[in-house]
Amino acid sequence: MKFTIQRETLLKPLQLLSGVVERRHTLPILSNVLLKANADSLTMTATDLEVELVVSTNLDGTEAGDTTIPARKFMDICRALTEGALLEISLDKDRAAIRSGRSRFVLATLPADEFPAVDEIRSLFSFSLAQSKLKRLIERTQFAMAHQDVRYYLNGLLLEMTDGEIRAVATDGHRLAYSQHGAAINVDDNQQIIVPRKGIMELQKLLKETNQLAEIEIGPNHLRVTTEEMRLTTKLIDGRFPDYQRVIPHNTDKVVLANREGLRQAVLRTSILTNEKYRSIRLQLEPNSLRVMAHNPEQEEAEEEVPVDYSGPNLEIGFNATYILDALQAVDDENVEIHLSDTNSCCLISAPGSNDSQYVVMPMRL
Repeated sequence: MKFTIQRETLLKPLQLLSGVVERRHTLPILSNVLLKANADSLTMTATDLEVELVVSTNLDGTEAGDTTIPARKFMDICRALTEGALLEISLDKDRAAIRSGRSRFVLATLPADEFPAVDEIRSLFSFSLAQSKLKRLIERTQFAMAHQDVRYYLNGLLLEMTDGEIRAVATDGHRLAYSQHGAAINVDDNQQIIVPRKGIMELQKLLKETNQLAEIEIGPNHLRVTTEEMRLTTKLIDGRFPDYQRVIPHNTDKVVLANREGLRQAVLRTSILTNEKYRSIRLQLEPNSLRVMAHNPEQEEAEEEVPVDYSGPNLEIGFNATYILDALQAVDDENVEIHLSDTNSCCLISAPGSNDSQYVVMPMRL
């Protein structure tokens, strides 16, 4: 194997692959990236046995071959070389030589045939969606995923495919994020899959704000997303996601309309003096006024008053400030609606008059 490539052409895919490469590896080869060079292209693959990412780039004048090379050292070398540098990479037995100008590096390699491959997908069904739409679905919901919860099915994002629509749902048991988008999907019954946290976080980084299509294939145990630049395959979580429709409140009798950014800034400032462990704030609701209050064990206090459109009875309710801030950040509108019932019921946050994205937050005891 021997090829010449420009630094920038190599560095960008290596940076994409670095998120997948296993840091605390049990198998030494998982810290390597697989290189496959043929007549006109270079394909690079990284995996942690749960997620596999494949990135390809064009080459000229290549001696075909394959090997695996330490991913982080390879990327650090590329990053350290000067901008516009040309790299010549060649393989000699179990060593890879990298030459650029007066620089020379020799890295240990491991055989390509020992590199683990993700099982081939037996596609149950597939569809296409603009990258920007899929990225937006993930961005609007991923923050509510649980992190290392014993209820393993919460450590991922639910994707639900119905006829003509795709929905994304995440919950950690204290809050829930829901978003939907139209899609050219033809299915007889609702199809649900749970994509693990790492696969979702990598997809969010890889997808672009473009109308270029992403091809989505779903198999019994895997999800594969393919674009012009990459192919990501992730295992699915085998479990039953909670019935999210039961969590979303539908019979709220108090609706507050507020400026989204004004309310977000008020909560952000007030949260500075919350209890660091519980992050609790109090919302005191009166006609045309919402007070945001916080205090901590040091007897320090913060209070902000936000003008709102509200004409119902007075209400005082507590929430985790982080959960409220995440929901307000995710709403894509100048204003925000907060639907409430009573002190002990969840609140529903959404854009005014829209059900496309909804955020549910459980109350805290005051």
